[in-house]
Amino acid sequence: MSPKSRIWLLSLLAICALMLFPAAALAAATGNNVGQNVANLLKGYATELYGGIVGVVSLMFLVNRRYTELAVFLFASIVVAWMVFASADIATAAEAIGKQIFG
Repeated sequence: MSPKSRIWLLSLLAICALMLFPAAALAAATGNNVGQNVANLLKGYATELYGGIVGVVSLMFLVNRRYTELAVFLFASIVVAWMVFASADIATAAEAIGKQIFG
C-alpha cells in the first residue's frame, strides 16, 4: 500500500469516527477545560459527602428525640451549604448591600 493511500484511508477513518461521535468532535473543537471539569467533579463529591454527613447527624438527633436541636442543626447546615456551594450568589448579594449602604 502506498503512503498516499494510507493517508487517505486514515483520513477517511478519522472522518467516520468524528461523524459517529459528534460530542467528542465538539469537545475537540472547543478545547479541553480540564480545570473546570475537575472543579465540577470535586464539587459534586463534596455536595454528596456533605449531604451524607448531614443525614447521619440528623438521624442521631431523631433517634435521641431531640427535635428542637434537629431543627437548629438543619437550619445551620442549610445556611452553611448555601454559603459554601453558592458563593457567587453571596458575593453578588454582598456587593448589592454594599452599594446600597455606601452609595
